[in-house]
Amino acid sequence: MGAARPAPGKPSIHCALLSAAIVVSPALALPAEAAQADLTATASGGSRGALLAPSPPSPPEKAEAAPVAFAAPAPSAPPPAPLSALPGGVLEASRWSAGFQSTYVYQYKPAFSAAYTGPNSLLTTAESGYTLTATLFLGVSPWAGGEVFFNPEVIQSQELSHLTGLGGLTNGENQKTGGALPNLYRARLFLRQTIPLGGERSLAEAGPNQFGGEVDSRRLVITAGNFAVTDVFYGNTFAHDPRTQFLNWSLMTYGASDFAADSRGYTWGFALECDLDQWALRAGRFAQPKQSNGLALDYDLLSHYGDSVEVERGHVLWGRGGKVGLAGWRNHARMGGFRDALAYARANGGTPDVANVRRDQTKYGFGVNLEQEVSKDVGLFARYSYNDGQTEAYAFTEIERSLIAGLSVKGRTWGRAEDTLGVAYVQNGLSRAHQDYLAAGGLGFFIGDGRIDYRPERIVEAYYSFNAFRGLWFSVDGQHIANPAYNASRGPVNVFGCRFHLEH
Repeated sequence: MGAARPAPGKPSIHCALLSAAIVVSPALALPAEAAQADLTATASGGSRGALLAPSPPSPPEKAEAAPVAFAAPAPSAPPPAPLSALPGGVLEASRWSAGFQSTYVYQYKPAFSAAYTGPNSLLTTAESGYTLTATLFLGVSPWAGGEVFFNPEVIQSQELSHLTGLGGLTNGENQKTGGALPNLYRARLFLRQTIPLGGERSLAEAGPNQFGGEVDSRRLVITAGNFAVTDVFYGNTFAHDPRTQFLNWSLMTYGASDFAADSRGYTWGFALECDLDQWALRAGRFAQPKQSNGLALDYDLLSHYGDSVEVERGHVLWGRGGKVGLAGWRNHARMGGFRDALAYARANGGTPDVANVRRDQTKYGFGVNLEQEVSKDVGLFARYSYNDGQTEAYAFTEIERSLIAGLSVKGRTWGRAEDTLGVAYVQNGLSRAHQDYLAAGGLGFFIGDGRIDYRPERIVEAYYSFNAFRGLWFSVDGQHIANPAYNASRGPVNVFGCRFHLEH
């Protein structure tokens, strides 16, 4: 089913690569107020906060010192900005831009108990895993309002349990095609055209994939090419970017979105965004993989595609900025249905397998996003997502209902203004059809214990991001997972981790 999953390897040169990355001179740090200021700016018609690509993705806040889902998109040096947050009517903007990031994540899972273990179960033995990524953010503005960006990227990784056994996987930097040897590829190559429509003027910070300058609060932004759906859609100021915020996949974006992407988290397509003061309207169409969870993409956007729409409204409540968002998606691809697989197994014998019944089908879903600043240093967030749950997870992960809630706290109170503490709760669920498929022994790309004692998967994640100096953050992270892969007969599981993140 989809791309082959590499066997875990031993770390070979990841420490050397990380050491080499750290010698790069760090960028000037943004003020600690940047993330919350961005939320207030959104409420008054300013640009959205910066998003980061998923790993999966990929696919927030503007730096590791302040949280963002995850990132989507989580300040010192600005991280990759949302593809939509670009200047309309830029004044005195540089024609060229360049940036760099490197992120190393190490995780350790102690042994845990389970009544049984299946082919796609999380291993009960103690194990460790890591990811190391590095990205260049290169840009040029060849004409007024036009910008072209190119992001070469490299990854080296070792996955926990071959990247199986959970709906909410624990490291958002993991890719389905990761491996123990460094893998260099093109992450993004896209054009963004901004058409100013007037309104109030505000300053957009320069950063990776974003030119600095003044922007209109009313503008039309067209993005086309190779990028991640979550660069434009499904963001959250406090939970979006696994390189600077929460690590769990459930917190990167809408868990039930199954957004169009190759096995690295990127795709080709186009998006249109209309910003009208405190309102933002977005729509886009993107290429699906040719095979379930595969690397090769199907570029026939009339036959197979992922459609995304989103509307957001910024507001000011009791003097504090906030945002409410509603998103919808329609994914059309050659997918296997759970009920079809069960019927095929009854008629022909054997274990149900969605690979036997793949045909052109459509998956629908929606999501609701809430963000609210409650003080200068504290932000709250919540998100709910749902899909119909009749077909296999085609491009993201095996979640069909997801509810998250959390908070982000800056360290100003204890004298560490650039540090961030984040805590979040996640509850993921499956459709009845998917439950029946797993109970009959069916396997998905990520989960399948051979049978199931169904319960919602519940996750608590907490992280602390320490700003060592300008451009470098060190984080500690812990995740407690009850009912891994929706199975009450296994776990609970604890995963502990650390992260080094460099930006220039």
